[in-house]
Amino acid sequence: MSMLKEGQVYPAVIEGYASGGEGVARVEGMAVFVKGALRGERGSVLIEHIGHSAAWGRIAKLLEPSSARIGPDCPYYGACGGCQFRHMAYEEELEAKRRRVEDALRRIGGADVPVSVIHGAENTRRYRNKVQFPVADGAIGYYAGRTHKVVDIDDCLLQPELDTLCRAAVKGWMERFRVPAYDERSGKGLIRHLFLRTNSTGEVLCCLVVNGKKLPHEGELMDALRAAAPTLAGVVLSVNTRKTNVILGNEFRTLWGRDWLEETLCGHAFRLSVPSFFQVNRAQTEVLYRRALDFAALTGAETVVELYCGIGTISLTLAERAKRVIGVEVVPQAVADAKENARRNGLADKTRFECGDAGDLAAKLEREGVRPDVVVVDPPRKGLAPEVVDTIAKMGPDRVVYVSCDPATLARDVKRFGELGYVPARAEAVDLFPRTAHVETVMLLQREAS
Repeated sequence: MSMLKEGQVYPAVIEGYASGGEGVARVEGMAVFVKGALRGERGSVLIEHIGHSAAWGRIAKLLEPSSARIGPDCPYYGACGGCQFRHMAYEEELEAKRRRVEDALRRIGGADVPVSVIHGAENTRRYRNKVQFPVADGAIGYYAGRTHKVVDIDDCLLQPELDTLCRAAVKGWMERFRVPAYDERSGKGLIRHLFLRTNSTGEVLCCLVVNGKKLPHEGELMDALRAAAPTLAGVVLSVNTRKTNVILGNEFRTLWGRDWLEETLCGHAFRLSVPSFFQVNRAQTEVLYRRALDFAALTGAETVVELYCGIGTISLTLAERAKRVIGVEVVPQAVADAKENARRNGLADKTRFECGDAGDLAAKLEREGVRPDVVVVDPPRKGLAPEVVDTIAKMGPDRVVYVSCDPATLARDVKRFGELGYVPARAEAVDLFPRTAHVETVMLLQREAS
């Protein structure tokens, strides 16, 4: 039983980092998460909250600061919940993320495999090609940490300046014509979210998510956006009248221009509409996919199955080097996009895309007698369901390449694969989201010789 007390100050040394980027110290035998603290720092910590197995606190007095400590370059840091690492040098952030993956693999996965490298980003600023601003009364910005309170943010350092200009145009239009923001609690008001997607040629696609069917003073909004962003590709209305945390509605209407952007990734062209899933950091996604391709070790003779293939971004990269690729995805529109993307990139004859649940379709392929040489998975944060791991092992590929956005669920799944004869061979981390706590991992699992 810990003797810690809330409101008391204790001496502490920061030993490492938690998954959310907080510093971690052991005080009176208990793990204490300290916001804004860096590894190696010594000082006193004020305990603010005590839970069952851990406590939370903040620095009361810093006696020995880390040499990696820097002043935040953003005036909203701390108030906005978007970034977690702006108080430290980028090298320290990368090492914190590399260790997080390595620790999870060892602690949760029982896998003693080094994360040999983390691929850092050339640009840690303005890399996001998609932003979704929540809108509240008098504010367009981002949520404060762990709340739904919208912080009004003139300019975010993670987004292109084009987005900053469009945001200002929408905010000015709302103020000028007294267009009401949506209120989550009452379900009243109109403008819920402002969605912006940009591409590498400098175009921007704007979508307003509204609690209704139309906008007042629509023409004036088009004029304001076109004046703010001469490279505006189109303006889309998304109707969402449900009381839900889901951002986009199911109904889209083009108000001006076109409802898509074109983007290239690893030499392939993709057409992206508002609801299309596409990684938000294009440059680092190319690094991630190149590592996955390297781990797959394709010679041109292989059959590859990719689960959670989305609009086919990894599948097409694999298809360049494989004999054939079968992609599986649960979202019907994404499957239609994947087929179209394969056709437009001249890879339709080497690819096949199936729509359905990953577990069901993997089992169907296994019953069909599909024996892939390589299986690639890029699941959502929750990782793989146990039956998906079982089915992959039954298919008997030589190699499984696992692309993960959550080290904890990756580690859990690595343990399951290990029980079925697949051993971890290599792991590398890729920083797709600089200055935030997220990290991607590419893992190679190899079938043990029987």
